Amino acid sequence: MNPLQHRFNPQVNKIAVSLIRQFDERVSNIPDILKLTLGEPDFDTPEEVKRAGIEAIEQNFSHYTGMAGLPEVREAACTFVEKKYNVHYDWQTEVLVTVGGTEAITATLLSILEPGDKVLLPTPIYSGYEPVITLAKAELIQMDTSQTDFVLTPDLLEATLEEHGDQVKAVILNYPSNPIGVTYTREEVKSLADVLKKYPVFVMCDEIYSELVYDETHTSIAEFIPNQTILINGLSKSHAMTGWRIGFLFGPKELIKEIVKVHQYLVTAASTISQKAAYAALTTSMNAGEEMKKEYQVRRDFVFKEVSRLGFEVAKPRGAFYIFAKIPTGYIQDSMEFCIDLAEKEQLAVIPGIAFGQAGEGYIRISYAASFEKLEEAMRRLDRYMNR
Repeated sequence: MNPLQHRFNPQVNKIAVSLIRQFDERVSNIPDILKLTLGEPDFDTPEEVKRAGIEAIEQNFSHYTGMAGLPEVREAACTFVEKKYNVHYDWQTEVLVTVGGTEAITATLLSILEPGDKVLLPTPIYSGYEPVITLAKAELIQMDTSQTDFVLTPDLLEATLEEHGDQVKAVILNYPSNPIGVTYTREEVKSLADVLKKYPVFVMCDEIYSELVYDETHTSIAEFIPNQTILINGLSKSHAMTGWRIGFLFGPKELIKEIVKVHQYLVTAASTISQKAAYAALTTSMNAGEEMKKEYQVRRDFVFKEVSRLGFEVAKPRGAFYIFAKIPTGYIQDSMEFCIDLAEKEQLAVIPGIAFGQAGEGYIRISYAASFEKLEEAMRRLDRYMNR
């Protein structure tokens, strides 16, 4: 045992590699495993975007950019969200180019949180927020939405804000959501904003799936409460660019001025080559997500129908590319045990709901970011398992 391991920041001992990654690694060595685990588009990055990246390499764009990112990328990002979501930002002072949405989340939370602060978030929810809150010595307060079809209601939000009072520093929202695919109508977003504007809290809104909304138009909460909102978005899901690691952080200039300090010491700046590709994504390939969305919708309808037929209870997703399904009575109810058993007996890997908080226990998350052929085979394997 290395004696230095006891000299780490004790907060590090309170976090772990996400259960999503732990489970994915655990089952990856099972022969013939079919994985519907990670939230990663199976499409290729658009050709125009790839060419822009190649040209950037050939033209030796291999040096640092400014901390906030290339001016043309920041301007294009502001234009993109203005045209798409009717939110307005000054590209010179109100946007940062980040290393994916993950770094945007980390830079934001480390900038605003102090020991003892409380952070509210609806659960089940993506597992990447809680560890950063823990590192900042703040406290996570979960708002269980499992009794309201996984929709955060204004009443629950206001009751939680009132209960915890001045200790609440921030509220985190994520929609369309991972792991459920829940999103909000314009009226629902406005109702949440009407509650939040009564309280002196930061609203960190992760809208990374905003281009993958079915049957309606995405509404950003930043449209209603811009002075409180730190808006996070990026190109990973909309343009199948997970590996390029480009995210965007928008907010009032007074807030961005502080967050850029933390951003600088975390990463200096985002990859210059990736930023050149991002410019193409935001301009010549602005609507790349539309074709992907059409295919995702076909896949969603298929998987939703199949898991419902097999007895799972599912809230039909209105965005993103996940099915969050309640394990039927009579089967293993511990979500981790269920998913391990499924992987070992039928070589099908899906994510246990406990990975998204206690409110997710008893559920599984199926990613339909996979080819239709793979999804058909996955449903055959699930059918065999449920009928054993």
